[in-house]
Amino acid sequence: MEPTTSGRFRVHDRRPRPDIDGTGPSDPPEEFVLVEHPEEPIDPTDPDAEDRFDPLYAAAEGYEGDLADRVASLEPGVVVDATLAWTDGSARFADVETVRESRFRYADGVEGMFEAAVDAWDQIRSAGEAVGSITTRSNDGDPNGALYLFADAPGSDAFADLRAGRIPVEPLVARVNESREDDDPREVFVLRPAAHDFVAVYVVFDREGVLAQTVRDTYDLGPGLAAGLDDGALDAAKAGSDGGDEDDLSDGDEDGFDALDRL
Repeated sequence: MEPTTSGRFRVHDRRPRPDIDGTGPSDPPEEFVLVEHPEEPIDPTDPDAEDRFDPLYAAAEGYEGDLADRVASLEPGVVVDATLAWTDGSARFADVETVRESRFRYADGVEGMFEAAVDAWDQIRSAGEAVGSITTRSNDGDPNGALYLFADAPGSDAFADLRAGRIPVEPLVARVNESREDDDPREVFVLRPAAHDFVAVYVVFDREGVLAQTVRDTYDLGPGLAAGLDDGALDAAKAGSDGGDEDDLSDGDEDGFDALDRL
């Protein structure tokens, strides 16, 4: 009988299995990068805290029937309850059910990084730090996202480490959930700008809000405001510019870019 592991996990990514030693197949099978999703926030000072976010990997192909459909529907960012069966050190889903439809979106080499991120990075670098964060706000002053910045120094690859779960994103999302006292689905953007030496992890509070749609549009990461032109989304965003409700990418009193300027 195969040993099994059951629990709640975050799907970080779906990718071909890396060929670590150069002996793998030319067309490697795809696998999911999974990270344990704790029921309660983990104290970062706990000596075992880092190990709780070690990634594990599960085959993404070779399933049948209803299980095959459920596995095929998994997207980066979703939270699942799953049972993993282990054979010779490799894991496969024995059962899986999506319980929260958050989304992770990744973009490398992005052009036109938004001003709040660049300004915050300049301040972090001036202070001699390698990691920092700010809260972004809508034009009416309401918090709409948490922006975390990581140094991408020569010889390191923070973007790859974040995508693979080697730098855990889960504590950043958990911190947002705790501060907002809910665990609503979020949209998390992991962005590495072409012109700067940092990687941004942007946890947007409202997955379907104008801010998330604007970021998707700006960096070509899926349906955004433009996709809603026929159903009145653009009119709603324009109305927000008069009443102060539209989301921007500014930090506090700093100026961000207009949420409509890419349309």
